[in-house]
Amino acid sequence: MSDSHSRRGFTKAIGAVWLGGVLSQSSQALEQTPAQKLKLKMAVKYGMIGGNDSVEEKFNRIRKLGFHGVEMDSPSGVNVLEACRARDKTGINIHGVVDSVHWRDTLSHPDEAIRKKGLEALLGAIKDCKAYGGSTVLLVPGVVNKDANYEQCFERSAIEVKKAIPAAKEAGVKIAIETVWNNFITKPEQMNAYVDQFQDETVGAYFDISNMIKFGVAPADWIRHMGKRLLKFDFKGFSKTKQWCEIGQGDENWPEVLKALVEVGYKGEFATSEVRGGDENRLKEVADQMKQVLGL
Repeated sequence: MSDSHSRRGFTKAIGAVWLGGVLSQSSQALEQTPAQKLKLKMAVKYGMIGGNDSVEEKFNRIRKLGFHGVEMDSPSGVNVLEACRARDKTGINIHGVVDSVHWRDTLSHPDEAIRKKGLEALLGAIKDCKAYGGSTVLLVPGVVNKDANYEQCFERSAIEVKKAIPAAKEAGVKIAIETVWNNFITKPEQMNAYVDQFQDETVGAYFDISNMIKFGVAPADWIRHMGKRLLKFDFKGFSKTKQWCEIGQGDENWPEVLKALVEVGYKGEFATSEVRGGDENRLKEVADQMKQVLGL
């Protein structure tokens, strides 16, 4: 065989390898994983960050570990202006606040004075959230107990939430109803009914993926049922046999959860853990566990 024929054959072989590589890369680009499609950012609850350091030092610590966001309590012992300055210096996004008195001054209580205090706290949380530049106020709307049955919890809390909607609209903040062990909203249909009654996108759902495993409906099915109502989610680790456990050791079925989040077009951006916090070593454990289950 002549040299020219050898060179042509070699060139064709190289071209085939190159084209195969391009097609392979194109195929991979088209077949993104759920984690890549979601572009999730990790966040923690502020109370998980241990120590007596300044807010800025705490924000820098979690930033170093790969976190991009945090949720603050309202009210809390943290100075809002100090937290905003720390946010600006570190780049940590304060993506929302948690109404920290909703378990005590419940919006479902039979005493009007207590419901009024609960509403004032919710309005304060909305104000703080706006100051932080956050997008949601996490709210447990009520508790089913000796003071309120399911229907009473539903009706009383809804009246108070409606009163807060104008303030939330003005602030550009959404009220996110969370799923917890309060004997209220234990099925996705119940969440949908509660959110839909307001006929206003200012009210949506904040889904705790791990909390609801206890009640039998799989987290991914919750997400699919809620659809666009889902504003944000947080999680721990929960197993029907082991109860509370480390992130990744529970019954969440994370591949299916991520798939469901893609299907409903989750826009919340953040994935927030709500587990035992502590020093930098403990927070690194949490970060590593989150990266593993979220595919980050």
